[in-house]
Amino acid sequence: MSDDLARDLGLFRVLEDDGSARKDRPAVPTAILLRGYREMRRLRLIDAKMILLQRQGRVGFYGACTGQEAVPIATGLVLGEHDWVFPALREQSVMLVRGFSLVQFVAQVYGNAGDVQKGRQMPSHHSGRTVNQVSWSSCIGPQVPQAVGAAWAMKLRKDPNRPVSIGFLGDGATSQPDFHSAMTFAGLYKVPAVIVCQNNHWSISVPTHKQTASKTIAVKGRAYGVPSVRVDGNDLLAMYTVLSEATQRARDGHGPTFVEALTYRIGAHSTSDDPTRYRSEDEVEAWRKKDPLDRLRKHLVHLGLVDDASDAALEAELTDAINAAVKKVEELPLPDRDTLFDDVYAELPWNLREQREELRASPKAPAHGA
Repeated sequence: MSDDLARDLGLFRVLEDDGSARKDRPAVPTAILLRGYREMRRLRLIDAKMILLQRQGRVGFYGACTGQEAVPIATGLVLGEHDWVFPALREQSVMLVRGFSLVQFVAQVYGNAGDVQKGRQMPSHHSGRTVNQVSWSSCIGPQVPQAVGAAWAMKLRKDPNRPVSIGFLGDGATSQPDFHSAMTFAGLYKVPAVIVCQNNHWSISVPTHKQTASKTIAVKGRAYGVPSVRVDGNDLLAMYTVLSEATQRARDGHGPTFVEALTYRIGAHSTSDDPTRYRSEDEVEAWRKKDPLDRLRKHLVHLGLVDDASDAALEAELTDAINAAVKKVEELPLPDRDTLFDDVYAELPWNLREQREELRASPKAPAHGA
């Protein structure tokens, strides 16, 4: 195959920017289209609500996914029950698609007693054992070798469920040593892994062209013998198609796939960031016209699956559910002090038992704001 036709140098897409489908559109079930639309709408509403709460001082930190929703939502739709997810900053919503409780999801943003992590993680570093998703790391890239290591273990154990490990990273992380170590082992040992790079054009404030000389991100897979594909990350149908093929390939024992999802971060890197300091509004506005949610909606309108009335009903339903979850979470207390001693030892050693009793005997500090 010539470079002009290579999957790692081209751009696979199903939907045009106006929502029309290409003639060679792959078959995607209607139920998947509607579920994907619902999940993308919910994620955008969740992000807007969490940012509002952060600005009001009710939560400490949040990283929104605005403009990149198609990648995590498509991922959640293709994964099976036994698959594992090793996310970066903008893939927390995969948990929700796979059935994680919205109340527990919001509680992790607050870090209170409703948080299954008992408030121990950094803000919004979501994880959940019930959906096989580990916490992302604020360090750049370490989750990629972890994903490959998990996949290697899956292969060695010959798990009859044929699980797949999926690891995420941003474009900047492809310049980190962890990425190259992971790709080396993934390609050499043909592990059942899918490595997905969300190329959103900005490594916080550093544009992609200033951190790599590669023609594309996907082409980097060639050096490691890992089949790679560059896909429109703002096209839910394209992402669903590529990830379905990649996960099935891994399940069938044919090894890893590296996916570059070309997308764009519409908002700030996080609530601690001011993107106006390093990029133009003209650039942002150009990408708004490629909005993945708007594009999918146009396609569904063309198919007669959604209209203004159904959208209004859906938004009202989702908004009510999100507000109810926030209300329930804000009524919960902080994690109990005793939980400091949980989950480290199967049987608590004597010195920690003594410390726990000392803590129990000491007066509690007054509640915040009391």
